Amino acid sequence: MSNLIAVIDDSQTVRKIIETCLKRESYEVITFNDGLSALRYFFKEKPAQPPDLVFLDIELPYMDGYQVVRYLKTRPTFAHTTIVMISRHDGVLDRLKAKLAGADSYLIKPMPSQAILDTVQQHLGILIPGIL
Repeated sequence: MSNLIAVIDDSQTVRKIIETCLKRESYEVITFNDGLSALRYFFKEKPAQPPDLVFLDIELPYMDGYQVVRYLKTRPTFAHTTIVMISRHDGVLDRLKAKLAGADSYLIKPMPSQAILDTVQQHLGILIPGIL
């Protein structure tokens, strides 16, 4: 089974860049344009498989990324899911706030494809799913 990675970002461009980069490496990717639609998908009546890793934008409509990560980290089904916050903000306080909310890692937009793949490899320990 390939690793499932979710991308939650209100920018269609960012979602497409991450999705294309990961699909080229055979990862299964699902995308959402806001945190609320992602939560609805993952916690519907018949729960979906939780992702192995989530790329989560901080600035989202309806619920910001901090609220989404706090919610996910309180659910047992997401106990082993890695959350990578993505933002255009590069301040120490931004990174600290993400860590305190429950994020495992933090990337600055725009992210080069190699940074995306390195982050996935670092947290999932696999460069190309199914080979190891």
